[in-house]
Amino acid sequence: MKLTRSARYVCLIPVRYATVLAMLALLACGPATTIVPQATATMPSTTQELAPFPLSEPGPYHAGKRTFAFEDASRDDRPVSITVWYPALRPEGSSGAVFQVGADRDPDLSGAPYPLILSSTKVARQFAPYLISHGFAWASVDRIDTYDRMNEQMIDQPLDILFALSQVASGPLEGLEGMIDAERAGAIGYSFDGYNALALSGARIDPAQYLAQCPNPDATTEAILSWLSAFGCGPAGAWDDFAAHAGEAITASEDGLWQPMTDARIRAVMPLAGEGWWLFGQRGLAAVNRPTLIVVATEDELYPENALIFEHLGTPDKALISFVGPDHMMVYDRKMVARMAHFAVAFFGYHLQGREDLARYFSEDFVAQHDDLAWGIYQRQ
Repeated sequence: MKLTRSARYVCLIPVRYATVLAMLALLACGPATTIVPQATATMPSTTQELAPFPLSEPGPYHAGKRTFAFEDASRDDRPVSITVWYPALRPEGSSGAVFQVGADRDPDLSGAPYPLILSSTKVARQFAPYLISHGFAWASVDRIDTYDRMNEQMIDQPLDILFALSQVASGPLEGLEGMIDAERAGAIGYSFDGYNALALSGARIDPAQYLAQCPNPDATTEAILSWLSAFGCGPAGAWDDFAAHAGEAITASEDGLWQPMTDARIRAVMPLAGEGWWLFGQRGLAAVNRPTLIVVATEDELYPENALIFEHLGTPDKALISFVGPDHMMVYDRKMVARMAHFAVAFFGYHLQGREDLARYFSEDFVAQHDDLAWGIYQRQ
């Protein structure tokens, strides 16, 4: 397993922005392989042409979830609790909506094994019910969250997610035998977790680039600084400790870049409104080698660097979709969440389920049909 690092929610929140933190607290590479399409349809045909974002509507599956507790022996027995979300049978006598998630429901094996999505549980609460209904499984790490400034969480959180992947892959998890295809995995995250998804893409930390920005950023970096980014030099003040926490397996280098925190089973990533320019820079982002879909809001003042990140991604299979008008807090708007879920179902359905018919739903042509969306780097009028 190779290693790669990623994300945070609102990464750099000083005390005087405690209100923002309180709001956020409400939110609950490898080689190409042949992909076998799912046998079960992931979208009701009756909604295919009628709804503007058809994949935001419920698919054929109900959702269940179970929690598992582990310890990572390679990191001093670090406790890692994982919530696993999965397609489930409708409980007898239930008339509830597909998007309702029930604990410990009986698994639905009709389309198993299901491709796996990875994230924090905070983000999974928002998006997992949508994707589970369309034939995915999901493993999310509990109790990882935003942090008030760059710190060791930027190493710990991506490694927690990789550990979750390893545990699911080495299963089977009790009661979920035969349910999950961990060889076809994707990573998604919003804000702090968007960094995690980007780290899992194969991006590599560039210590020289990062340290050169602290405390005097170059013109490129200064152009994307926000009122949070000014607090991004925390690790620079104790770099030896930061590097020691990462460990030699990550920091060992022949070209000056740290090793990626990733796994060959992660085949596509979707960073939503995240960041990463500070640590990865141009050289580190050039190492990204998975299909990548970035989604951002045009008025996001917390992380205004997504266009810069997108521009320097090494993968040729990349796209950027902008939601015109909203700011970083669009994740609290159910309509915006549903639209982001539509793109996630389409993107991961294409790359992990082998559903070529879903490519149209995250394409430039699809985006052009919506006045409040923009394709590629957004150009202000």
